[in-house]
Amino acid sequence: MNYQELADKIIEQIGGEENISGLTHCATRLRFNLKDEQKAQTDEIKDTAGVMGVVSKGGQYQVIIGSDVGSVYKEIVKKAPALDGQSTDSGEKDDRSAASKVIDTITGIFTPILPAITAAGMLKAVLSLLVVFNAIDKTGQTYIIIDFMADAAFYFLPILLAASSAQKFKTNMYLAMMVGGILLHPNFVGMVNAIKEAGEGSIHLFGLPISAVTYGSSVIPIILSVWFMSYVEPIADKLSPKVIKFFSKPLITIAVVGTISLVVIGPIGYFISDGISTGIKALEEFSPWLVPTIIGAFTPLFVATGTHYGLVPIGINNRMTTGYDTVIYPGMLASNLGQGAASLAVGLKSKDSSIKQLASSAGLTGLFGITEPALYGVNLRYKTPLYAAMIGGGIGGLFMGIARVKNFTGGSPGLLTLPSYIGDDTLTHFYMACIGAVISIVISFVISYLLYKEPQVEQKNEQTNAEPIVNEAVSESIINIVNPVKGEIVQLADVADGMFSEEILGKGLAVRPVEDIVYAPFDGIVTAVFDSKHAIGLTSDTGVELLIHIGIDTVQLNGEGYDYFVEKGQKVKTGDKLIKFDLEKIAEKGYNIITPVVVTNSIDFGDIITLTSVLSDPGEQVMKVIR
Repeated sequence: MNYQELADKIIEQIGGEENISGLTHCATRLRFNLKDEQKAQTDEIKDTAGVMGVVSKGGQYQVIIGSDVGSVYKEIVKKAPALDGQSTDSGEKDDRSAASKVIDTITGIFTPILPAITAAGMLKAVLSLLVVFNAIDKTGQTYIIIDFMADAAFYFLPILLAASSAQKFKTNMYLAMMVGGILLHPNFVGMVNAIKEAGEGSIHLFGLPISAVTYGSSVIPIILSVWFMSYVEPIADKLSPKVIKFFSKPLITIAVVGTISLVVIGPIGYFISDGISTGIKALEEFSPWLVPTIIGAFTPLFVATGTHYGLVPIGINNRMTTGYDTVIYPGMLASNLGQGAASLAVGLKSKDSSIKQLASSAGLTGLFGITEPALYGVNLRYKTPLYAAMIGGGIGGLFMGIARVKNFTGGSPGLLTLPSYIGDDTLTHFYMACIGAVISIVISFVISYLLYKEPQVEQKNEQTNAEPIVNEAVSESIINIVNPVKGEIVQLADVADGMFSEEILGKGLAVRPVEDIVYAPFDGIVTAVFDSKHAIGLTSDTGVELLIHIGIDTVQLNGEGYDYFVEKGQKVKTGDKLIKFDLEKIAEKGYNIITPVVVTNSIDFGDIITLTSVLSDPGEQVMKVIR
């Protein structure tokens, strides 16, 4: 995959760099904040090779890439460095709903810190495993060192959140991290511990009372503090005389925010966190199976709308306040494994090679905790795998809820993070999590395998009202495509353009023309023409979408040397003239005249077989598209 080409195409189709007010990415998605979503060419983006789907939910325009998202993101920020994890102030009114703003904020804050939380969680899991199998002594230095290495991300979580919150709230990151440091400073922690040990006393700042609570591993206090700072900093900027602004602005900001955080915001955030934890405990006591069951069943829908990130902080908060989570992560584990298994069942049952390859690959990825490829590429597309995943995930979540399975360290819920259920110096929760995982996988796989049916392509006999009949070309499962221009037939790999050679746009072949007329390679309709006239899009009567692109980078000629014989929407027959081009003139200007012929909806077909030839005349068979 040519990441640069794909990044350029996404930026162009999303309305250009000027339409982007913010950009982050998670494990599989580019998450844009757009100034005007109407400018985004959603259908074109969905049809772009390398893009699995598009979701506009929760105040974000999400382009689903899959596991290559990090590479595409890097290419985008190379072209637009200001977008690197930050939002630019558009100065435009934000008409999103309150719920959309909250979801967008939560996603933007927690997504950047998940790698650190995952690394810390897996270290904790490894440490628990070493203790259970008596590989190390809990009183030894090795245990202590690995333990504080893992604890670092959790204990200093307020500082990590301060950095990501500052990016989201558009305020100074380093001042925000300083606020996090204030809440965690050893002297403050020592004062709080001394009061708790003595059982009396209080802390005051200029007579203002400060609650004797600590903020290590907390989530809400620092987010609220940085949000407050985003309003204080502009005021400090206005109040500061220009000649001393370098000193006075940060002084005023930290003096005000630090004080208010310790006296007001910190305690409020602490009690909110504690209230959420208490509520979860009460719900667990009343009905421990309910929430994991709901999450196990409906997480695919949460993921599809992007709202699952609203659940992540609850799971983190549970672990920070009680040491474990019994509702969010167990339910998500059941759901993710169910999705992966349902997709794998499609891959096993399907006889279509393209579906088999996509479903198998996406299914394995889902089992390891990244479900978007399975969700968008298979389960939502064919529906029955989605139903199977929801049933299997719900039943798996139900079991883990009844067993009160505890997740101790988080991570992306999947097979690789099963060790995160090792804790309390016992393997009980790990064993129960494994059983719940097996339940989800088996039920989802079996139901998906039984319900999935291969998609059928049928055409209705329009001359009679008889039952739909299968088209002759479809019944044979082979669609023939003939050569559109006289020349040497070569492989796409010979094209000096990654968009074609790496089959980002689809599979096909290329022609080195020796004559200057392009002919229709099948019966169909003209679906795309261009101002530059250097290319044409066709759709056959049998559903093949074909792009014929005359030359590389020839769009820069702005139509010079090209003429259409047809217009968009016109029906054509095999052999009809489509384009005339000046072969010599284009070559003289230094452009490579090689002509890619690409099936842009290759994923809809099982296989595409191309022929090579030293010289091929128009009308000769050069490609077979197999369903």
